Amino acid sequence: MLELLFDPHAWAALVTLTVLEIVLGIDNVVFISILVSRCEPKQAKRARQIGLSLALIFRIIMLFGLTWLMTLTQPIFAVLGLGFSWRDVILIGGGMFLIAKATHEIHNEVEARDDDAPGGVATQSFFVVVLQLIAVDLIFSLDSIITAIGMAQQIEIMVAAVCIAMAVMYAASGPVSAFITEHPTTKMLALAFLVLIGVALVADGFEVHIPRGYIYFAMAFAAAVEAFNVVAGKKRRGIRRKQKG
Repeated sequence: MLELLFDPHAWAALVTLTVLEIVLGIDNVVFISILVSRCEPKQAKRARQIGLSLALIFRIIMLFGLTWLMTLTQPIFAVLGLGFSWRDVILIGGGMFLIAKATHEIHNEVEARDDDAPGGVATQSFFVVVLQLIAVDLIFSLDSIITAIGMAQQIEIMVAAVCIAMAVMYAASGPVSAFITEHPTTKMLALAFLVLIGVALVADGFEVHIPRGYIYFAMAFAAAVEAFNVVAGKKRRGIRRKQKG
């Protein structure tokens, strides 16, 4: 254990794996931000804390269950000559859940139904949010830890990288949630990202790997364009206020 502190290769592996875990965690942060936006402000922070805490717990448990985790990649049945493992089933189910959830949220945003009574819904929605967070955390944890296993050999490095990445995600989740809540257009963009991620997970389940670099580049490009739109919108509103004044 102590020799890892003085091993440059261990530090290099820790930095690389931490960065990778942070990048992989972007999906989780976006989904959590979308879900907690449905809660009351007081409950949103608690739901976010529960979601990220569960993500950390699931990842650490899976890391210490490496033998069991590897059995999930063994085919359990085949369809038309294509073998499916428990990992494939989880990824396909999780991807379809993300697609359905994001599509439902997009429908709600576009329709903007007025019959959603705020009274009495917040408490129920909080528990629904927590259940959804548990389901999605399991999916993202599985994908993230399998990647971690391929990147490092020492369990200590994996646990340290996961803990650091989750701390960064927790720090970023608050501002991301506030920004998405304040700007409805970014929420629609985030929901579109979730559909894209869901498609990628389903494709992975069918052994068709879509390089995540393409997805993250598309997300970064779209987010940069949206950031310019937000800045331009603030300037236009400032000009209008000056003209009225």
